[in-house]
Amino acid sequence: MASGFFALLDDIASLMDDVVVMSKVSAKKTAGILGDDLAVNAEKATGFLASRELPVLWAIAKGSLLNKVIILPIAFLLSAFAPWGVTLALILGGVYLAFEGVEKIIHYIFPHKEDEHPEVHVEKQNLTAEERVETEKKKIKAAIVTDFILSVEIVIIALGSVVEEPLLTQILVVSVVALIATIGVYGIVALIVRMDDFGFKLISLNDNKKSVTHVLGGVLVKTLPWVIKILAVVGTIALLLVSGGIFVHHIDYFHHFLEDFPFVVREFILGLLIGALAFLIFKGIVGIKKLVSK
Repeated sequence: MASGFFALLDDIASLMDDVVVMSKVSAKKTAGILGDDLAVNAEKATGFLASRELPVLWAIAKGSLLNKVIILPIAFLLSAFAPWGVTLALILGGVYLAFEGVEKIIHYIFPHKEDEHPEVHVEKQNLTAEERVETEKKKIKAAIVTDFILSVEIVIIALGSVVEEPLLTQILVVSVVALIATIGVYGIVALIVRMDDFGFKLISLNDNKKSVTHVLGGVLVKTLPWVIKILAVVGTIALLLVSGGIFVHHIDYFHHFLEDFPFVVREFILGLLIGALAFLIFKGIVGIKKLVSK
């Protein structure tokens, strides 16, 4: 009896060791999409009254957890009964990521009129209390919808890295990665969105503009917009790299694509090309629909 109990403990310990190792591998593979997730959520959580930033972020984080509660069982069912579905979902997700990356680049080069005159932040709008609450709810809902798409990609990419493992290992590894992704992303976003408020507090500590606190506070306040912009750029590059990596690893035709180039360059070019193709197809379909509707 005792030997059996200790044997069980040893099996559990071995399983946990495997889970930790594989979780690290899966987390590295999802790092690219997490960069975009971080950039998107940092942008979505800014523009509110200072007193509402953290409550709004908490509401989005709860929505993110609910998204993963919905996505995880579906992903595990696919893995158990239709493993090919995981690979298919991974490739389709790669196409979406590549499309999104190219779309961001194109919108940056050729901004739309609405991009040139972005919506005024909630904190700057002359709204009643009821209108402010309603606007806040809409922004939270939009952020949660975006998070759902990104969460699908995180789960599928993580699952794709352990799809050959036993189902229990898959469940533990992917669940750990999903939880760490949510806590990590929204924890960092919380620090980012409060960066300017912390800066203002440092400035208020000392009227001397040459004091350390005043200078540091000013740096934090001025840096926030740049941090968000840098995250957006890094996130866009990461989208193309992650998608290109998916195509190289899961589509035989692309295994030897541009073999003489460094691997990172291959992934980026492949993500860019397929993203551009997906963008052209999407625009073509939209154009056809407009013609038909006329």
